[in-house]
Amino acid sequence: MWLLMAGATVWAFGALWFDFPLKAWAHGAAILYALGVVVLLIGAKGPWRKIAVLIVGFVAVLLCWRSLKPTNERPWQPDVAETAWAEVNGDHVTLHNVRNCEYRTETDYTPRWETREVDLSHLRGIDIAMDYWGSAWMAHPIVSFQFDNVPPVCFSIETRKEIGEDYSAIGGLYRQFELVYVCADERDVLRVRTNFRHGEDVYLYRTTTTPETARQAFMDYLTAMNDLRLHPRWYNAATTNCTTSIRNQRATSERAPWDWRMLFNGYGDEMMYERGLLAGGLPFAELKQNARINDAAIAADNSPDFSKRIREGRPGFPPVAPPPTPAPEQATAPDQAAAPEQPPAK
Repeated sequence: MWLLMAGATVWAFGALWFDFPLKAWAHGAAILYALGVVVLLIGAKGPWRKIAVLIVGFVAVLLCWRSLKPTNERPWQPDVAETAWAEVNGDHVTLHNVRNCEYRTETDYTPRWETREVDLSHLRGIDIAMDYWGSAWMAHPIVSFQFDNVPPVCFSIETRKEIGEDYSAIGGLYRQFELVYVCADERDVLRVRTNFRHGEDVYLYRTTTTPETARQAFMDYLTAMNDLRLHPRWYNAATTNCTTSIRNQRATSERAPWDWRMLFNGYGDEMMYERGLLAGGLPFAELKQNARINDAAIAADNSPDFSKRIREGRPGFPPVAPPPTPAPEQATAPDQAAAPEQPPAK
């Protein structure tokens, strides 16, 4: 019981530190709570009265914390200022607020939000990018849907940060950030990580997903994205993050079996490889070595064929067909005019 209540007290301290409604007083409220717990524990007589003090304090903070509601109305950073949504009419899908920023640096960019149309009959498969920013244990997956007639459509499930707000792994365990589904151009969502952010490595894989399964996954994203636009939710680093949200989109009966690598998602590509979801036909270590796209992305930079160039020569991806070469024209010398037709020899 003492261990349980010690954990509850630490959680309550963190909830006040990160989520106290009056931001300017948050750290002070957390420290005051800790001091109050110490004073009451000293003054209370008997172990069960001391535990009762901890329970009352924890419940009070928990009730206050659960009263916090997510919202779409905050001063958001420009790269998450809009929420994507979709209209579906049979195979025809209209995507609104597709992000396609013009980057000069990581923090200096011109936000652009576009409307795009795709036809699900042209959806051919799914590629997945794994973005590492420090630890091999943690990564950020970006799912890229491949069409044979339009550029890829990417989805990145992220924290929706306010202006001046930075990501915090511990803060992500509380109600520090809302959740956002970023629907983006591939050159935007990958290039900002490979070309402008320092210390990030991106690995791109072709999956073995069939067009039929890709269609179902695409519709799952659209459903979750539209629902989030109307009913905002909190991000949680353990339960509602960039990886668990992908799994939770599916119906319970269709979800993949739970694996510890869904939480420590830096090993998520290894998990997918073991389940036969990655194409390439190589041992995993060799496949991953060939999947790093940073150098190719830097070389491609702002090229309109960015998506093609970061895939060229990588295992698992279909070879890019060269453009058709026009047939050479027969040159006619200026002094060789076409001879008139001669009558057949007798």
